[in-house]
Amino acid sequence: MNSLILQAVTRLLMSLMLVFSLYMLLRGHNEPGGGFIGGLIAAIGFAVYVIAHGTEAARRALRFDPANIAMAGVGVALLAGLISLVHGEPLFTGQWLFLGGDEESKGLPVSTVLLFDVGVYLVVVGAVLSLFLALEEEV
Repeated sequence: MNSLILQAVTRLLMSLMLVFSLYMLLRGHNEPGGGFIGGLIAAIGFAVYVIAHGTEAARRALRFDPANIAMAGVGVALLAGLISLVHGEPLFTGQWLFLGGDEESKGLPVSTVLLFDVGVYLVVVGAVLSLFLALEEEV
């Protein structure tokens, strides 16, 4: 599509959708959202970019092959599950690290649950974009 207006608006819209997808990813641990919804929102942002600019421009904007993004996400999610084995817990048991202190002194909590959500986010973005780009290039 060669619409100058669509191309100009798409850059702003994609940026907003990526920021919103990260917001959904980070709030998803305690409220609705998470890696799956955040990944879908990010993939839709890139899909709109593909429609406005084409597949080659979208691949340049991604900088990584979508299949590699999905594989990295599987690795991150698996790593989140394996961390609990190191601590002698069952696979995929949540582990927390408190940065800047401990639980009582209100340190910043970072968990393997968030790491797992990041993995799911990357898997969804990679898988959806792989399918969408393959379909778009076929047309």
